[in-house]
Parts: sequence; structure tokens; C-alpha cells
Amino acid sequence: MERTDANTIIEFDFTPQAVIVGGGDFPTHEIPLSILHASPRVVCCDGAADEYLAHGLIPWRIVGDGDSLSTDTKANYRDIIRINPDQETNDQTKAIEYLAQKGITDIAIVAATGRREDHTLGNISLLIEYLRMGLNVRIYTDYGMMVACRGNHSFKCPIGTPISIFGFGTQGMQSEGLAYPIRDFTSWWQGTLNKSTQDLFSITCQGDYIVYIGYNR
Repeated sequence: MERTDANTIIEFDFTPQAVIVGGGDFPTHEIPLSILHASPRVVCCDGAADEYLAHGLIPWRIVGDGDSLSTDTKANYRDIIRINPDQETNDQTKAIEYLAQKGITDIAIVAATGRREDHTLGNISLLIEYLRMGLNVRIYTDYGMMVACRGNHSFKCPIGTPISIFGFGTQGMQSEGLAYPIRDFTSWWQGTLNKSTQDLFSITCQGDYIVYIGYNR
């Protein structure tokens, strides 16, 4: 996905250069699992490495401040641990920054939601910050995919797919192919609970926003 105002088409299919595993609920749906297992680079956020290892998997890197890593993991996997003590960012962002420094820009995140609602809201809203860093980052959960966008984009998904849109200071927001019209919302919740009426819907605007596209389970 480009990060300009070009009208690009965004689909579920995504081949990231790396996948980040957060400290939320480990995925069980086939879409995030397939993305995770196909990735040549899996970065675990600090203590998430313990659960990842418990699944019989070994990450490429473990990134974070190290405060939630078990003693055994610290000892057995010290060669792939990258400690970042910065307390002004969370471990997800530390992992993002680590990958960005290596020139990796196409990134998927799994296990970013669940367990703690404050972490969930923070992790999702950070997609806008990553967009502004020039990165192409998506969050995949057991229920859907979230992606930050700028300007005009089209989205490919089956008719009747659950859609929600969260604006971050947009201007002139309009859509085609959605059940309910959208606009420059004054509150973040106002663009929720929409659905697609075509297999390709589009959004036009100036500014940044996050789109949630649910799976047809």
C-alpha cells in the first residue's frame, strides 16, 4: 500500500516483510495465523516471546524494555533479544522502530488486542503514527484487519463485510459502496458499524484515518 493520496486498492492479502507479535490475545483465526507462519521475520514484543515460544515457535528477534521477559527466555535467547529502555514508547512501537531502522516498511501486527482495553486502544491508534513515519502497517485480529490510510483509497472485500472508519482530522470525507454515508466525523465512534454494499468500496478525503474491515466468519 502506498502512503500517498493515490487511489490504491487495499485487500486482505498482504505479504509483510516482518510480523510483530504483541502481548494481547494470541491469534486463532486462519488469516492472522497464515500471515504469522509465512513470515521470515517474527519480532516478539518483550514478554510476548514467552507465549510464542510456548507454541513451539522461535522468533527472529525479541524487542522491548525487558521488564516482562522470563528469566529462562532471557538466558536461553539472549542473542536475539534487543533491549530498548525508552519509557516514552510502548513495546509495539519499539519493535516498529527496530524494523524501520533496518529498512523494513511493510509490517503486520498480531496479538495487539485483547486482555487490556487500554493497551488495545493505544496499539490501534498508533497505526496513525506509523503511517506518518512512512510505514505500511496493519493489525490483524481474530475478527478483522485495521489499516491506517491517507487520502483516497479503495478497499476490496465481499459484499456485506463489516466496516468501521475512524477519522483523525480529515477534510471532505466521502465514500462509495458503503451502506451508510460518511463525513468528517466530530467523534471517533461516529464512523463505526457500517458495511460494504459492493465488492469494492472507496473513500475520498484529505487527511488520515483508520479503516477496520471485518472477516466474513
